[in-house]
Amino acid sequence: MKEGIVIETTGSWYEIDLIEGPTIQARLKGKFRLDKLKVTNPIAVGDKVVVGNTDDDESIVITEIRERKNKIIRQSPRKKRHYQIIAANIDQALVVASMIRPRTKKGFLSRVLVALQYYNIPPVVVFNKDDLYKKPELKKYEQLKSEIEEIGYSTLKTSAITKDGLSALQTIIQNKVSVVTGPSGVGKSSLLNQLQPDLNLKTKQVSNYNEKGQHTTTFARMHQIADHSYVIDTPGIKEYGLAEIDAYELSFYFPEMKSLLADCKFNNCQHINEPKCAVLKAVENGEITEWRYQSYLQIREELLIENKHYL
Repeated sequence: MKEGIVIETTGSWYEIDLIEGPTIQARLKGKFRLDKLKVTNPIAVGDKVVVGNTDDDESIVITEIRERKNKIIRQSPRKKRHYQIIAANIDQALVVASMIRPRTKKGFLSRVLVALQYYNIPPVVVFNKDDLYKKPELKKYEQLKSEIEEIGYSTLKTSAITKDGLSALQTIIQNKVSVVTGPSGVGKSSLLNQLQPDLNLKTKQVSNYNEKGQHTTTFARMHQIADHSYVIDTPGIKEYGLAEIDAYELSFYFPEMKSLLADCKFNNCQHINEPKCAVLKAVENGEITEWRYQSYLQIREELLIENKHYL
């Protein structure tokens, strides 16, 4: 028996980097059910596994999946009410965004940050393509950067073209396993190619017609950038799965709200129209941004429907 880490999954086969040995191909022995979620893939990139030979010694199989320290999921693109584990055992997330071509929506950022908060994965919001920013984009960037940092998250401005911020990015990923995520077209693959040119990841131009990105990454894959520095490149994600979050506990995963919960009059305050609600007061005073509060309301409504909670 040998131990290794899954670096790519394709169909029923898994590419595994052995701790003491080469990279091998293996398949899954039997069925694994790891949690209460209905998942389409019991094994994900980043999983630590144990492998061994079959009885006839003709192929290698995964016999055990080590306990995960965390994971991140999305809704399955093929099966309703099923979920896909994107990656596991992550030290941090690089949330790549852009202010132009295409402009990342604030609602998307909130969904990602809530998911990362729930799974206890520290994020760094990487504003890419800064070589394209003119005065309007720079003004919006400075405002959004300030608001995100005020919440307590780290940010970085980069460009794969001018290499602005790449040295800082190299430092951030050092000695960590980082998942790289963000909507299609924001330049995730281009950034990774700059960090490690030997990767030769495919890139595509953003459509001039609708400024939407095209998917160039179809499967999540782990890449070694330097000694003890790894990144997991993920497909463009339209919807993050938040199925494990209870709608009534959602405010715990908004840091700017969590710090105020003890000041609400009611212990079960949902911050909608309750009297003496500290969160509503903070929104009125501008201490909580309107876009974050609207994201809270939208995500909460989705969770109520998804998890069949009714007021």
